Amino acid sequence: MSLTTKQTPRGQVVVGDLPADFLRVPQSSSLSSQQQYNDEMTARMLQAQQVTYPAAGVGGGMHLPTNVKGRLSVSIAQAKLAKNYSITKMDPYCRIRIGHAVFETPTASSGGKTPRWNKTVQCYLPNGVTNAYIEIFDEKTFTGDDRVAWAYIDIPDVALNGGEVVDDWYKLSGKQGDGQEGMINLIFSFTPSDPMQVAQQPAVMPQVVMMPGAPGMYPAYQPAFQPGYPAMVQPAMVQQPVVQGQGGQVARPPPPRMSEDDLNQCKDMFPNIDMEVIKSVAESQRGNRDATINALLTMND
Repeated sequence: MSLTTKQTPRGQVVVGDLPADFLRVPQSSSLSSQQQYNDEMTARMLQAQQVTYPAAGVGGGMHLPTNVKGRLSVSIAQAKLAKNYSITKMDPYCRIRIGHAVFETPTASSGGKTPRWNKTVQCYLPNGVTNAYIEIFDEKTFTGDDRVAWAYIDIPDVALNGGEVVDDWYKLSGKQGDGQEGMINLIFSFTPSDPMQVAQQPAVMPQVVMMPGAPGMYPAYQPAFQPGYPAMVQPAMVQQPVVQGQGGQVARPPPPRMSEDDLNQCKDMFPNIDMEVIKSVAESQRGNRDATINALLTMND
């Protein structure tokens, strides 16, 4: 490529052919890109698992995997970050990993240092998992997304064992230092698994298989197909578990006590609380209307 220098009224300029890769974004094969790909594959497999085992609780089915402690609900409300790492306001989104489950919030466009997401995610909490890993990214258009903040957050014991709804702020780490990058507002609620809700027949459980590539990647799920069983069970095909009661009678678990009208009334009473949060609170209180209202009153204080 030949370059020449010419004199113009505005000064010297370099004239020549532009390189072939001008304004092209190089295809990155870095560990970060591979990790994001593995996260996406993990999320897709977990979504298939959620279809196989529909949610137990308010408005849900009754099948549960046998290796879980219960169902965890996390509302990612907002964050207050220490610094804006962009020429304009950042476009932050949040990624949360609980066990092998990975979820992302929508992008808070121009959220800057105070993004709001109000995103509620629900997942089965495996036995032995007691914390969640939070990452906040600044979404980019022409380059890879920048990781702004992160934190390991212990799931509150009062939520896991006390049945309480915990609404609290947690410190974030980043370039400013450990616990110095700002804070994030999370709402935890937990519904323990009921032995009556655990399926007794053989189930198709996913196997954890490490993705090929660099070490340290998140594991991705691949289905383990068993002869004689379908690879995917639709919720309508799943039979409700039954328990043999006294006298040979079939005992079924009682239905949830909160109806859709009750949930709408709660929304009218607490207009500042998102409906998904209200449903999560109702689920954590096992459909008890009065207990749900008391928990919402505590959150609204």
